[in-house]
Amino acid sequence: MIEFTEEQIHRYSRHILLADVGVEGQEKIMNAKVLVVGAGGLGAPVSLYLAAAGVGRIGLVDADIVDISNLQRQVIHFTKDVGTPKVKSAKEKLLAINPDVKVDTYYEFLDSSNALDIIREYDFIVDGTDNFPVKFLINDACVMAGKPFSHGGILRFNGQTFTHLPGTACYRCMFKEPPPPGAVPTCSQAGVLGAIAGMLGTIQAAETLKYFTGVGQLLTNCLLTFDAKTMQFRTVAVRHRDNCPVCGSNPTIDHLIDYEQAVCDLKNHEK
Repeated sequence: MIEFTEEQIHRYSRHILLADVGVEGQEKIMNAKVLVVGAGGLGAPVSLYLAAAGVGRIGLVDADIVDISNLQRQVIHFTKDVGTPKVKSAKEKLLAINPDVKVDTYYEFLDSSNALDIIREYDFIVDGTDNFPVKFLINDACVMAGKPFSHGGILRFNGQTFTHLPGTACYRCMFKEPPPPGAVPTCSQAGVLGAIAGMLGTIQAAETLKYFTGVGQLLTNCLLTFDAKTMQFRTVAVRHRDNCPVCGSNPTIDHLIDYEQAVCDLKNHEK
């Protein structure tokens, strides 16, 4: 049991005042370990809100450095950070918000050689990446390791997300395999309205906190999509497929796969 200091009681008072959270819920948050893959457009709001909430340990995976074109949406990075590894820049901001949080950084690409080892250290995984090969990698690694995760994707004015728990629909239940390289544009090719990243990232952060506190209903077995042009949100029901190649009764995928990426994606591992 955590012995709250007076400063912590004051810092987290708005959580503690919530009947659905309280001291017990805040203690669960402070004991939580969350891995955020991608310290960019989605990873920025997710990690900022998780640190502010008091998540005890946050891991950040990203092999990229801050570019001036990132600043339009990746609000965790400032102009002074251009040229700095994103994980280093992000860690600095998270500790500035909440020095009680432990931040682990992985300045590397997530791939089949390291995904399971990194993911095993955490209770919940957040996908903030910008390409299909890594999204499928995260999905498969989490399913194999029995880890819950939040999927997120944005493009232009649109966003989508769902939450996976063991036994619920995974990414492959909805999409069997990645599209051919270059078939679907990325944010770096088609563009994205900066605020869209904030909209979706905060939803992913809320799902993460709901998971640990047990509050409300998670976005399991459904895909939440939105179009910011019209501010229309839709929730589409999806089913766990018993014949899913990775989470079904008789999985045919028993190892992690590094799918081919489009050339432009190699330098844009996050949103």
